[in-house]
Amino acid sequence: MIRLAAVLLALVVGTASAQQFTMKLSTSTSGDALVEWLNTFKKGVEASSGGRIKAEVYPGSQLGSIPRTIEGVALGTIEMSFNASGFYEPLEPRFAVLAAPGLFDSQSHGYQVVHDPAIQQRLATFGAGKGVEPLSIVIPSQYVIVSHKPIHTLADFKGQKIRVPGSPLQIEPLKRFGASPLSMPFGEVLPALQNRTIDGVWAGTTLFTALKFYDIAKTMTYLPSHWAATVPLVNRNFIKSLGPDLERVVREEARKADEHTLTWAAEDIKRSEKIWAQQGGKEIHLPPAEQKRFLEESIAAATPILTATPQGKEDYEAFAAAAKKYRK
Repeated sequence: MIRLAAVLLALVVGTASAQQFTMKLSTSTSGDALVEWLNTFKKGVEASSGGRIKAEVYPGSQLGSIPRTIEGVALGTIEMSFNASGFYEPLEPRFAVLAAPGLFDSQSHGYQVVHDPAIQQRLATFGAGKGVEPLSIVIPSQYVIVSHKPIHTLADFKGQKIRVPGSPLQIEPLKRFGASPLSMPFGEVLPALQNRTIDGVWAGTTLFTALKFYDIAKTMTYLPSHWAATVPLVNRNFIKSLGPDLERVVREEARKADEHTLTWAAEDIKRSEKIWAQQGGKEIHLPPAEQKRFLEESIAAATPILTATPQGKEDYEAFAAAAKKYRK
């Protein structure tokens, strides 16, 4: 009887250890750095887990709009939703700091800031009360505005309806220049620009070539010291349910995907700029004085929002200190 019990126990333990987990990975984008990160992560976790984790990638809002997939992560019906940080602010206001203007100077500078050990510890607490956490932070590209009417100066913003990636930190500065900004999931953007429901779109550079926006609008205005911060948000209970070994696999493969995507995204920016030009697209950089004013006005509009609570102020100061630490 004792021997039989031991055999049965071994069978139970063996079955539990062989349990397979499925991760549904959602993003609203297609053909960009976010999808490259997800595909790299999928390949890594499946290989390193010996097949015990199956990852399914769903680009192009296949699992629903951004708000619905974020809700799914919070409820535990979707394991990951990967989007611009601004879309998480209604769920966890602390994500606002990632949209702070002037925080990142470049892709590589942003990578250093978000991977600073102290910042990593801080990020691990984001969303704790909502059952979610940022598995990583990815800086895929600089923010630009693609518009029907060229934006050569700040005065050209006046009267334009411009889609932003979800954060009040992007909405308030545009209001200062007379624009009418509105938050809109990326999956709704292309038809809205095509039928001129909106005049322009604020997003990362590479998305516009990946989705052939050059067939609709031709001018791309770069926003100084504004870089996209995107977040693969995961369900905390799911991560813990994996057990220590598989949780370690997931976190390690996320780190590897970060490193891979940093290089891939830098090359993707160059590819995208070349394609944009080949398709008749125009790149616009504001005059130096206008760039300076845009950044100053953006910081002035954002600071009261970022520091409105003691926690927000603490987060902003910590990120600003890390940015300064890695700034050359």
